[in-house]
Amino acid sequence: MPIYQAPTRDTRFVINEVLKLESYGNLPGFEAATPDLVDTVVDEFGKFVSEVLAPLNAVGDREGCTRNADGSVTTPTGFKAAFDEFRAAGWGTLSAPEEFGGQGLPHVLGFVAQEFIATANQGFGMYPGLTDGAISAIIAKGSPQQKAKYLPKMVSHEWLGTMNLTEPQCGTDLGLIRTRAVPNIDGSYAITGTKIFISAGEHDLTENIIHLVLAKTPGAPESSKGISLFIVPKVLVNDDGSLGARNAVSCGSLEHKMGIHGNATCVMNYDGAAGWLVGEENKGLAAMFIMMNAARLGVGMQGLGQAEVAYQNAVKYAHERRQGRALTGPAEPAEKADTLFVHPDVRRMLMDAKAFTEGMRALCLWGALQVDLTHKAASEEDRARADLLISLLTPVIKGYGTDKGFETCVNMQQVFGGHGYIEEWGMSQFVRDARITQIYEGANGIQAMDLVGRKLGQGGGAAVQAFFALVDGECAAAKSKPELADLAERTERANGELKAATMWLMQNGIANPNNAGAGAHHYMHIMGIVALGLMWLRMGEVAVAALAAGSGDKAFYEAKLVTGCYFGERFTPDAGSLRHKIESGAASMMALPVEAFATA
Repeated sequence: MPIYQAPTRDTRFVINEVLKLESYGNLPGFEAATPDLVDTVVDEFGKFVSEVLAPLNAVGDREGCTRNADGSVTTPTGFKAAFDEFRAAGWGTLSAPEEFGGQGLPHVLGFVAQEFIATANQGFGMYPGLTDGAISAIIAKGSPQQKAKYLPKMVSHEWLGTMNLTEPQCGTDLGLIRTRAVPNIDGSYAITGTKIFISAGEHDLTENIIHLVLAKTPGAPESSKGISLFIVPKVLVNDDGSLGARNAVSCGSLEHKMGIHGNATCVMNYDGAAGWLVGEENKGLAAMFIMMNAARLGVGMQGLGQAEVAYQNAVKYAHERRQGRALTGPAEPAEKADTLFVHPDVRRMLMDAKAFTEGMRALCLWGALQVDLTHKAASEEDRARADLLISLLTPVIKGYGTDKGFETCVNMQQVFGGHGYIEEWGMSQFVRDARITQIYEGANGIQAMDLVGRKLGQGGGAAVQAFFALVDGECAAAKSKPELADLAERTERANGELKAATMWLMQNGIANPNNAGAGAHHYMHIMGIVALGLMWLRMGEVAVAALAAGSGDKAFYEAKLVTGCYFGERFTPDAGSLRHKIESGAASMMALPVEAFATA
C-alpha cells in the first residue's frame, strides 16, 4: 500500500529559515504567525493528512464518485467523514479573512495546507480548494450583500464553491460560451446552459454548493468582452441566511476520467436557474481570472504534491528492493544483491526528484509570500514589486511545476520497474492524477503563451527586469561563499540564457507571432530552471550559515548543499539548449501543409 508522510521538517525549514516569516511580524496578519504557531500548524495538519486523508487516496481512486438516480452524487467511502473532521478542525479557514470567520493568517500557511492535502489525496483536496478561489472572486467583486450572504458559510466550509467556465464547444476560447443569463424583474437572472468538466459540481459533503458561472446577457458582445459572472447556488438562500428551495441546476452526468476519481467532475445543466450578477455586466472574465489565478497557484502545488508522494514511495522501494550489484563491486557482500540505491541511473531519477520537489516547495511558498506582500507590504513600492513578481511567475509555477511534477511521477514509477505498472503499488494513480494538472486551469501551452505574450511586456517589461536583477544580485552575493560559488555561477549563466531568449523573443516575436508561440513552452521552462536555481541559492545560504554556527541537524543541511550542487550541475545546463530551440523560430514547425499530417 502506498505511504505518505507530510514533509514537515522541510516545510518548517523553508518558512522559518529561508523565508524568515517571523521578520514580517509588523505586517497585518503576520503578527500571529510566530515560529511556534507555524510549527504547530505544519506538524498538526501534516499529521491529519497523513493519518486521515492519505489512506483514503487509493479508496477514492478505486471507487470513484457515484451519480444517483435523482442526480445527487455520492463521494467515495470515508470522504464525508474526513471532510467533516477537516471542517470541524477549521483547517480550511487558515488564511481566510477574519471578517468572514477566517483566521487571517498569511497565505504561506494556506499554501502549506494546499500542498499537504493535494499530496495526501488530490481528489479530496479539490473540494475545499476550489472554494478558496470562489471566495477570492466574491471578496474582490461581490457586493456587500453578496459577501454577507455567502462568504461566512463558504469560509467555514459549511458550503463549498465551484467555477463553471467550460462548455462542450469551448474551453480556452471562452468568447464562444452559449450559456445565457436573462434578467428577471426581481433583479436576479435566469441562467440557462450546459457546463462540462466542473470539478466538485455535485457531491454529498455539504448541504449547499455556490456555483460561480460565466454566462452572456441579452445583447452582449459575442466575444470574451460580453461575458458576465453570476452566483448560482445549488439551494437558494433566504435573506435570513436559511436555505430555501432547490435551484434549477443539476448534475447531468459524471465524466469518466483518467485520474482524480475521488473528485466529482460533472456535466452541469442550468435550466433557468436563479443567479445573481457579480460585479459589472460584461466584466465577468476579469472577475473569474481572480479565481483562476488563485487556482493556478494551487495547481502548481498539486504538481509538486504528486511528485512528492511518488518520490517518497520510490525511495522506500529503492531501500527494500535488491537487484544486481554496484558497478564498483558488491556494496553488501553478505546479501545476494544490493539495493537499488547503488545503481547510478536509479540515483539519477531519485536525485532529480529530490532537487525538483525541494526547490519547487521553496518557490511555491515564496510565491505565497508575494501574494501576501502584494496586499500587506509596508510600502506601495514593496506591494507593487511583489505583485510584479508573482504575476510573472504564476504561469511558471503552474506550467513548469506541473510539467516537471508529471515527469517526476513517471520517473518514480520507473524506479519500481514492472511493479510500478501494477495498480496495487499505487504509482499508477500518482501518474494518472498528476496528468490533469498540466491540463486544467489553463493548459500549460496557454500558461506559456500567457508568460510570453502578456507577462513579459507588462509595465514595459518591468516584471522580468526585476526578476533578472533579483537573480543577478543574489548570484553575485553567493559567489563569495566557496560552498555556493559553482551553483551561483551556473544559475547566473542560466539567467543569461533567459535574458538572451527574452531579447530574441522581443525582436522576433513581434515580427512573426508564431515565433513567440513556437518558443513559449521552452521559455517557460528556462524561467522555471532559473527560479528554482534562485531558491536553491537561498536554501544554500541558510545551510552554510547553519553549518558554520554548529546548528543541529547537520545531515539535513549538508544534504541541502549536495542537492543544490546537483541541481546546478544537472538542471541549469538545460537552459542553453532550450534557448537554442527558441532561436530556431517557427519556420519548420509551421511549414507543412495540413494535409501532410495525414497518416493514411
